[in-house]
Amino acid sequence: MQHVKTAYVENVISRSADGIVQDLRFAVRIDNIAFEKVVEIQWCGEDGDWHINPATFHHMLPSGQELWTAHIHCALTPEQGVPGNIRFAVRLEAQGLTFWDSNHGHNYSVDADAGAVVYSQEWLQHLHHDPVLHGGKSTLDIDTAVRASVDAHAVRVHWTTDHWKTSTITPATRAVDHWAKTCRAAARNPNRYDWEIWRAPLPVEQAYRIEYAIECQSRQGAFWDDNQGSNYRSSRGTLRVLTLNLHCNQEKDQAKKLKKIARVIEQDEIDIVCLQEVAEDWNDGKGDWATNTAHIINQHLSMPYHLHTDFSHRGFDQYREGLAILSRHEFSFTDSGYVSESTDIFDIHARRVLMAQIFVPYYGPINVFSAHLSWPEDGFSQQFERLSEWVNNRQEPHLAATLICGDFNIRADSAAYAAVVQAGDFQDQYLKVQRPDLYGQIFGIKKPAPEKTLHGDGRIDFIWMHRQSNLNALAGRELFTKETYGRVSDHSGYMVEFEPL
Repeated sequence: MQHVKTAYVENVISRSADGIVQDLRFAVRIDNIAFEKVVEIQWCGEDGDWHINPATFHHMLPSGQELWTAHIHCALTPEQGVPGNIRFAVRLEAQGLTFWDSNHGHNYSVDADAGAVVYSQEWLQHLHHDPVLHGGKSTLDIDTAVRASVDAHAVRVHWTTDHWKTSTITPATRAVDHWAKTCRAAARNPNRYDWEIWRAPLPVEQAYRIEYAIECQSRQGAFWDDNQGSNYRSSRGTLRVLTLNLHCNQEKDQAKKLKKIARVIEQDEIDIVCLQEVAEDWNDGKGDWATNTAHIINQHLSMPYHLHTDFSHRGFDQYREGLAILSRHEFSFTDSGYVSESTDIFDIHARRVLMAQIFVPYYGPINVFSAHLSWPEDGFSQQFERLSEWVNNRQEPHLAATLICGDFNIRADSAAYAAVVQAGDFQDQYLKVQRPDLYGQIFGIKKPAPEKTLHGDGRIDFIWMHRQSNLNALAGRELFTKETYGRVSDHSGYMVEFEPL
């Protein structure tokens, strides 16, 4: 089997006051035969010198294949000319085997300033699809290559930003000087390979997502590119929320572990972090900000987050023990208060909760609570009841969501967890993404006893979402385990990834 097939190639030479540049772009479909793979573009220009450039994974295709892309940028210099006409082949290496797309051993040829060349039997092909709708982009240009020989008289993009509750049709135009307008190139439209580019600018403005399909009307009838029946989709970034109990400075190699937490926050692009058992030197009750573990984590970030922190009680006889919320996005306002009967800072059951309202672009305002509650026998029910009242008093129609995150000191297979479920206001988001079958049972209409359904689930750290929220949990991971980044605490971290409904 071939396992590798060139989708399309662009060859354009742009000319400006800054000089002459030739850009080669390749899009290749790859069968997902192994996780580890190498994809290379092997090519030469008119000088006959062969080059090897790596391609990189771009996105998954509905067929289960992967799209890999490569961009080769060649500037004209006194020492080096531009490639001009090119020949190329694509090499895939996986599982110790090598596969080629070399045009049946003859290599492919694409002239300089050819524009786009599609290697498909279809009549039209969407170019440059990106599943990510990048921040700040208010107009999305949809480029479609159409076979000139079908004599298209109309190309239209059907699109929606609300799951097809409403939709818009935007006509595309075919400009003879398309390449001159877009990149100051002399490429013709249509080109000699029988392909012409139609462009439709979609005014997506502040939409979180867009879904679309492309229609072509021609003398031979109507043709569609709907991404193999799945439609094309692009969306802004997801929202990633992490909760983690830091174990109040009781870890060996504590400084190293705090630095690792910061590295993971950046590497996994986590937006909001709720921390419990945040430690700060007691210092006669006055604290010492330089020793605050949430502050230390924040200082290790290359771009420090917005930080809200407060303490509840004296912990381990030497620390102000408290909570923190770290956010990539600004706080609209913050709050803090005890949900326990005791407010005595020398009482371990004096339990404070932090709250922050965070405005997340393309999502809206989100209320976030970081909590560390007592065990069931020490006041959990009363504390959770007060927290619930606080949360519900803060519920407003304009909110995108309310999340309460933290260490609740109740097992998922306990009666206390069952009481939260029965109350009906909050739903376990990590369970939703990890075990959707059990989630559907437990948070469904009948609500069977979690003590039996979740038998053996010893989680005590949760990300709960209020039932009136307008977010959808997409994925979740348990972090800081032996297998995932290594231990940093006596608790694991739980991360859930969301998108707007």
